[in-house]
Amino acid sequence: MQTVGRDACIVSRLETFLAMSPRLKIEPAQYCDNSSKRNTACKAKPDPSTLVFGKHFSDHMLTITWSEKEGWEAPQIKPFQNLSLHPASSALHYSIELFEGMKAFRGADNHIRLFRPMLNMERMHRSADRSCLPLFDKAELLECIRKLVEVDQEWVPYSQNASLYIRPTFIGTEPSLGVSRAGKALIFVIVGPVGPYFATGSFNPVSLLADPSFVRAWKGGVGAFKMGGNYGPTIAVQNEAVKRGCQQVLWLYGDDEEITEVGTMNLFIYWTNEKGDKELITPPLDGIILPGVTRQSLLDLARSWNEFKVTERNMGMKELLGALDSGRVLEVFGAGTACVVCPVGSLLYRGKTYQIPTMQNGPDLAKRFHKELTDIQVGLFTSAFTHNIQQL
Repeated sequence: MQTVGRDACIVSRLETFLAMSPRLKIEPAQYCDNSSKRNTACKAKPDPSTLVFGKHFSDHMLTITWSEKEGWEAPQIKPFQNLSLHPASSALHYSIELFEGMKAFRGADNHIRLFRPMLNMERMHRSADRSCLPLFDKAELLECIRKLVEVDQEWVPYSQNASLYIRPTFIGTEPSLGVSRAGKALIFVIVGPVGPYFATGSFNPVSLLADPSFVRAWKGGVGAFKMGGNYGPTIAVQNEAVKRGCQQVLWLYGDDEEITEVGTMNLFIYWTNEKGDKELITPPLDGIILPGVTRQSLLDLARSWNEFKVTERNMGMKELLGALDSGRVLEVFGAGTACVVCPVGSLLYRGKTYQIPTMQNGPDLAKRFHKELTDIQVGLFTSAFTHNIQQL
């Protein structure tokens, strides 16, 4: 049960938390200017059953500033607040920005766990390198994030149907209109409780628009990196999908109309191949696919089961439609941190709607993946995928 007294206890011991890791140079005086700015009055927590994605935020945030002259400054955990940026900051004009998406889960044993967080740190590091933002120590940043979750641990929902979403963000703050590498930068991390990503619920099928006139990413570009500039331009296409009666976009690429991603998720197709074997296919990491943590986890699980063929290869629309016509497609689903696993029910392509029999087939595999991952996330069985958070 959540109580004000427990929140007050956590806040009163914030200095103790921060002092536990002197190597991070996080000192009590650095997370707030004076005692009057400490969040001794914590916000009320929303009902986990009414949560929507990305609308609620916790009491604290993490900030770490960098400059070419001074290097990395000491991390600060402080009350959640607005940022103050120079109007010429490079992130605002040239999208010198990247982010990550992670989750913390409260298990049936009341322990709080992160799910494969180092994969997020490694991807964030690659994105920073591609953005010409300063590189950072991955383990150190993860430790800072762990401290933030410890401080705001009462914001991790007391529910196995909700979680704490963690959004590390890295922006260029160089106060110059020149198009060049940023000489100043800021990492900030905000967290908040979330429910299902889609309004339709946690495991209802979505409909897709596949229109080859729209492209999400291309070879030689930055589709493999988690940059904000990859997401903003997709909103207009998403709106077009809704106008045509669909919920998400199936992104295609090239003359062969290769299937790449679905919305902001990685895509999986479970079918019976031409040889009569059950096979799970997902597009390869060829530069236009984001290397998702959930994607990698599903591949790792499937290969550990060793029950069907697992293949990373390209598949064009012609091949997919042929397999649908011959009844060989069993399930199609997306996978990502926000939704975990999302079944696909139909596809609109060149004016024709194709029904995908995902739900008619259980969906046995999608449900199995979903249960296996969520069981790991809430600690129903021990896994190297999870990292525990220290709790009061």
